[in-house]
Amino acid sequence: MRSHLLAALAASVLGGCAAQPELSGVNLQPIEVVAAGSLRAVLTEIARSYEGRSGQPVVLTFGASGLLRERIERGEAAQVFASADTGNPQKLALVGGWSMPRVFARNQLCALTQAGIHATPQLLLEIMLDPAVRLGTSTPKADPAGDYAWMMFRKAEALRPGAYAALDGKALQLTGAANSPKAPVGHGTYGWIMEEGQADIFLTYCTNALAAQREVPQLKIVALPSALQVGADYGLTVRRDASPSAQAFADMLFEPQAKEVFVRHGFSNP
Repeated sequence: MRSHLLAALAASVLGGCAAQPELSGVNLQPIEVVAAGSLRAVLTEIARSYEGRSGQPVVLTFGASGLLRERIERGEAAQVFASADTGNPQKLALVGGWSMPRVFARNQLCALTQAGIHATPQLLLEIMLDPAVRLGTSTPKADPAGDYAWMMFRKAEALRPGAYAALDGKALQLTGAANSPKAPVGHGTYGWIMEEGQADIFLTYCTNALAAQREVPQLKIVALPSALQVGADYGLTVRRDASPSAQAFADMLFEPQAKEVFVRHGFSNP
């Protein structure tokens, strides 16, 4: 019975001209999904398509993955957790009540820079180490993007002794914490931070950098050189007592049609 339901729902989502399936008996209570902020655009698109074709409402809550995991641990309602790492969902699974995480998408760290910063991948580390250049990051532990930035700092130390201490000491943790300033309604976090001049360079996911550049076209995106590159595996976990519809939505994220949406938004497949 459950396999038939999953097949019907999967066929209905992102299926182009597919007819809406018969879903009599399907629980139409909202599927509660909490997800990393970097997934906002892609999951919103997938969820709205899912709702339109299945009739199943999806409630999306976005934030820093570490903070979301803490909220779940405190009892906040959630059936599906899509994190920007595998560590946070794994912590839920090890405590019990959640499935072991599956990697469903991959991201990379990029440097988002102001127009006046003339960086190339080869010059990026030198420019970041310049005491006059303000370097923005997210907040480690609260947000995996911050953890990935510090992973990059450790790689920089291997290339240039002393780089870790310099970068660790100057990094401005501008996002990801519970008390981080929020962008005004209608503005993306990273485009707003850069437009407000809070940093000269901001280390963030490449997908976030692309979204910021669409909002503020004068911003530049610089790829990290191969020796400094940091990849981010995104992990998905489902509450063990979640509804069949919640499990179906989670499974849908591994379907080829959904993967095409992820790639269009700048993610790569694991």
